[in-house]
Amino acid sequence: MTGRAAPAATLIELEIGGMTCASCANRIEKKLNRMDGVSATVNYATEKATATVDGGVTAADLIVTVEKTGYTAKVPDKTEEAPETGDPLKQRLITAIVLSVPVILLAMVPAWQFDYWQWLSLTLAAPVIVYGGWPFHRAAAINLRHGAATMDTLISLGTIAAFGWSLWALFLGTAGEPGMTHPFTLAVSRTDGTGAIYLETAAGVTMFILAGRYFEARSKRRAGDALRALLELGAKDVAVVKDGTESRIPVEQLTPGMLFVVRPGEKIATDGVVEEGSSAVDRSLLTGESVPVEVGPGGDVTGGTVNAGGRLLVRATRVGAGTQLAQMARLVEQAQTGKAEVQRLADRISGVFVPIVIALAVATLGWWLGTGAGGTAAFTAAVAVLIIACPCALGLATPTALLVGTGRGAQIGILIKGPEALESTRRVDTILLDKTGTVTTGVMKLVAVFPDGDDELLRLTASVEAASEHPIARAIAAEVSDHLPVADFTAFPGFGVRGTVAGRVVLAGRAALLEREGLHVPDDIAAAVASSEQAGNTAIVAGWDGRARGILSVADTVKPTSAEAVAGLRKLGLTPVLLTGDNETVARAVAAEVGIGEVIAGVLPDGKVAEVQRLQQTGKVVAMVGDGVNDAAALAQSDLGLAMGTGADVAIEASDLTLVRGDLTAAVDAIRLSRRTLRIIKSNLFWAFAYNVAALPLAAAGLLNPMIAGAAMAFSSVFVVANSLRLRGFKPLH
Repeated sequence: MTGRAAPAATLIELEIGGMTCASCANRIEKKLNRMDGVSATVNYATEKATATVDGGVTAADLIVTVEKTGYTAKVPDKTEEAPETGDPLKQRLITAIVLSVPVILLAMVPAWQFDYWQWLSLTLAAPVIVYGGWPFHRAAAINLRHGAATMDTLISLGTIAAFGWSLWALFLGTAGEPGMTHPFTLAVSRTDGTGAIYLETAAGVTMFILAGRYFEARSKRRAGDALRALLELGAKDVAVVKDGTESRIPVEQLTPGMLFVVRPGEKIATDGVVEEGSSAVDRSLLTGESVPVEVGPGGDVTGGTVNAGGRLLVRATRVGAGTQLAQMARLVEQAQTGKAEVQRLADRISGVFVPIVIALAVATLGWWLGTGAGGTAAFTAAVAVLIIACPCALGLATPTALLVGTGRGAQIGILIKGPEALESTRRVDTILLDKTGTVTTGVMKLVAVFPDGDDELLRLTASVEAASEHPIARAIAAEVSDHLPVADFTAFPGFGVRGTVAGRVVLAGRAALLEREGLHVPDDIAAAVASSEQAGNTAIVAGWDGRARGILSVADTVKPTSAEAVAGLRKLGLTPVLLTGDNETVARAVAAEVGIGEVIAGVLPDGKVAEVQRLQQTGKVVAMVGDGVNDAAALAQSDLGLAMGTGADVAIEASDLTLVRGDLTAAVDAIRLSRRTLRIIKSNLFWAFAYNVAALPLAAAGLLNPMIAGAAMAFSSVFVVANSLRLRGFKPLH
């Protein structure tokens, strides 16, 4: 009897629509995981669900389950262009601001309350509550259908209660009479509420909460930019050679086996093998290696890297999804999908707070009716309970602190992408620092000449190197402003150069080149070469007239502030680790110079992700600072990603914090500012609840009319804003 093999597990990705808070993502995730053969995660930030399925479950089955839960789902179309339509949330917010401000001013300034002002307020407030607040009402209805309550439920109930009571007072009470005024008083007294309207409360709550949602949504929309930035690094077209004829075609039409030409300065279109030519290839975008790699016939090249030297004829080996660049794009996507969404504090608290408030409002209504106080007084007390609990300050707690914090950050060269990043800064205990472009400048520079002070050695070598396009040659040439004329120049790819300068035939490059050309390399110069390389530098030997005359050491130099920054990170309780694709010798030299004890060297992009995951599996909370494409996946995988703003766009998009200054001390400031912003958010949330919770018993006792409830809510909002503004005084290290 033969057994049938179990079907292989399949990974299905869906785009989810209609989520308004983290609890929505949790509800969808629970529903999907109840299906047989499905293991799913739903990411609220990226609005995606990722499911591993077996047993014949299809994407259509998953979509049906999501739609039954009250949300939309579809399989993402990778080629679909984003529609050029207006932002509906922004349109609702603008409408709410324009119409709500006059309503609030009329209600709060009795001197402006002309005859029939209340009817103008109704005309202005109605579109805000119905059109502006529609997302909250719709979400509350979906939640109600599934027996759940979120902040949307409370926002919807509070605004509808305030609006509904205002309609009652206007049409059936005394509030609609000509000449009615609405005195702004803080007196606590029992009232039946038939002569008061609360349109400013309903419209103001809607406006403030919409503002918070808009800023949150604007941050979330950037989640997919990392992938687009990464894929845009590749070449757009390529010069292919067929039957001896060269023609340019879009890179998408390349197939394995095709021959294509790469000229100096051009990007290599796809992964391949060099058939003809020799050159130096700048791979820093992919590997972080600061020194270009010499390639010749039979050598492998990678798509997205830059040909820094001669003309190359390359045979394509991998195209499209199989290239290293595409694989890195998948790494970034997987890291983003797998990153746990940080549950919003307000949403977590509302899971308990909202049902309690609703129950209290119902109980208040029932108690007052039961005591025979009358329907008007009972509804007044119940509405006061809902309004005092309506979370206007809660909606402001995170966005205002985030706006002030990010605004101050932008002034000092730090970009914070959202509240999720802030929670990570509090917990991180290990920080991985990329070497090239982060701890170091990423630019080759002449650091030493042996024998020291030999001006003739420097001038002759710089003159012959000036004829070369190699980055190391440019670093040496840049040290001399007036180069001597060079004749009979010859480049030896991978070894060095030769040229006639001032009547002398000068060779500069590896010691092996000089020995091959018959020049003697003395022991002291050989020892200087070994010493230079041991220090992590690249040694260029120069000579003429039968022997080597000295060496010039070139290196990627450490930024002046890196040592101070490492010390600052330690003071914040973080353990710095140098993580680089460069070799062990260079990495150790740089680490010793800046005071880093632990080094992880020689790692490729997927290796960087693996190192982040390894540390996370040991219980570490990992931050990562990088600047290159090769760092993008690791930045996305880390608990906190910090990108140097001087680096690649994809690294910036994949990170949580961007350091515009390109200075590592900005990483210290970023963590300090983020931690302080998080503390402000937490204190905002505390006080937003404290004001409301303290007044709830008064409201339930009928001693707090809805107008006072609205005033208390407004005061808590003012306090939250004032508390957030304290972040403007944040001082950076420099």
